[in-house]
Amino acid sequence: MVDHHEEEQDRLLPIANVGRIMKQILPQRAKVSKEAKQRMQECATEFLSFVTGEASDKCHKENRKTVNGDDICWALSALGFDNYAEATTRYLHKYREAERERLAANQSSNINININTTSSSSHLEIREGDQPNYISGTQPPNLEFRMLEKGDNSFSRPS
Repeated sequence: MVDHHEEEQDRLLPIANVGRIMKQILPQRAKVSKEAKQRMQECATEFLSFVTGEASDKCHKENRKTVNGDDICWALSALGFDNYAEATTRYLHKYREAERERLAANQSSNINININTTSSSSHLEIREGDQPNYISGTQPPNLEFRMLEKGDNSFSRPS
């Protein structure tokens, strides 16, 4: 039987990750108390639930089942977190650019070889691949987030 404390911990962000993020901004010799990590864990989890709940509601109204990075950016802005929305939008743009470049690099490493036999002396033409050809459209995949049920603003890890 799982007790209430374990259920509570399962819905929160991992405390080790929260502590690691907190320590990144502090001086190297600084200490972070267990209570401070727990409060930050609760606040960060609640914030993420609040934002993803708003994005999830938007998707539900648009009859979509997947929350993507653009929905998260929209939710941040709609909730008044414009600075976070702008930073997240910039990150999302850079992420998509990096994905395009990675796909282009992968595709350009595939060399196309054509043999031209139209002239009296055959010659070999080697050229690198063109722009990336995405399988399902013209952009790399979006960041995806787990869809919350309507009215469920609690964060939980997928099983």
